[in-house]
Amino acid sequence: MLARLAAVRSLSPAHSPFFIAALGVLMSFGPMGTDMYLPGMPAIGADLRASQGQVQWTLSAFFLGFGVGQLLWGALGDRFGRRGPVATGILLYAVGCVGCSLTGDIAHLALWRFVQALGACAGPVLVRAMIRDVFERDRAASTLSMMMLVMGAAPIIAPLIGGQILVWADWRWIFWAQAIFGAVAMLALFTLPETLAAGNRTSLRPMVLAQSYRRLLTNRAYLGYAVGSSFIYAGMFAFISGSPFVYIELFGVRPENYGYLFGINIVGMILVNTVNSRIVMRFGSDRILRAGTALSAASGLLLAVVALEGWGGLWGLVGCLFLFMALTGLTNANAMAGAMQSFPQMAGTASALAGMLQFSTGALAGWVVGLTADGTAMPMALVIGGSAVVSLALNLSLVRRGAGAVAP
Repeated sequence: MLARLAAVRSLSPAHSPFFIAALGVLMSFGPMGTDMYLPGMPAIGADLRASQGQVQWTLSAFFLGFGVGQLLWGALGDRFGRRGPVATGILLYAVGCVGCSLTGDIAHLALWRFVQALGACAGPVLVRAMIRDVFERDRAASTLSMMMLVMGAAPIIAPLIGGQILVWADWRWIFWAQAIFGAVAMLALFTLPETLAAGNRTSLRPMVLAQSYRRLLTNRAYLGYAVGSSFIYAGMFAFISGSPFVYIELFGVRPENYGYLFGINIVGMILVNTVNSRIVMRFGSDRILRAGTALSAASGLLLAVVALEGWGGLWGLVGCLFLFMALTGLTNANAMAGAMQSFPQMAGTASALAGMLQFSTGALAGWVVGLTADGTAMPMALVIGGSAVVSLALNLSLVRRGAGAVAP
């Protein structure tokens, strides 16, 4: 088996049949870490005597850790290469899984979720850097979309697994299942070669890192890509945070069936990512990103109106959420490819900062949904609609004027 793994790693990443598949597994830490336990959130609240808002803190804690940790792993990845930091992150993720399964109160669950996320984010942030190491911009956007097709099974399967675990056992076993996924991800990592040449590695000196972040944060185009996409992520995480309570408690959907309603959205994302991967080389990632952001804003506003007026009940919300989530297939990959393109010499740091902004904004969105929870779908719908409109405004004001600019 070790000989086979060595043979796979010896292939050029661009030509290895396992490259995209393995990267897809490592990118799946986000959905596997969040979506699998979504059906259990009401049960967690009942078992730990916590309110809806307190249970949603555990989700926001994961998003926050997933965002903040990317700054660490991005810098380590640019200094030591991609594979070693990813392996370390997987081990930290496993420790967090065990802590979550053994906790006795909601505060400690939130703490262990934060630890779990600190490790989990190493895979996604450095996978994006690996793709930038190997491919140029539009090909990188296409590859990101293709990889999302590979990892698309995770957010479909994860809540279904979580729901079925709840039929036979309590919510703690969900975290043991997440630990098993960590072991699978470690095996996938062993099939990957190191993509960052020794001559391209950067320093970890604080002043060098500070200057790198200054260059990123003062580049208009980078801000347009990274901050603009972070508000699309805010809408996504508002859905992830609010939908278990809207579907299960407001509309009476059984926990084991929640995964099916959740999975519909992922099917839409897969379909649109397929379209994006085929058309991005023809039309360019910037044009598609702008169109996708505009359509996302329109779908978010429609969702808010439907929630306010009650049109269609559960299925009215499901349809609008499907539209919004599917359209992320036109925004996320293109925005990330654009953010990293301006700074190829520090793709890990650029990817990390963008990821931190995305997940920190998502954590804030989830917290707002929990804070404003009133037993209706309106808090979730308003956060989604408002976030999409802000994303469109940032795209029009920053990307359009600053696209392609590279900081000196």
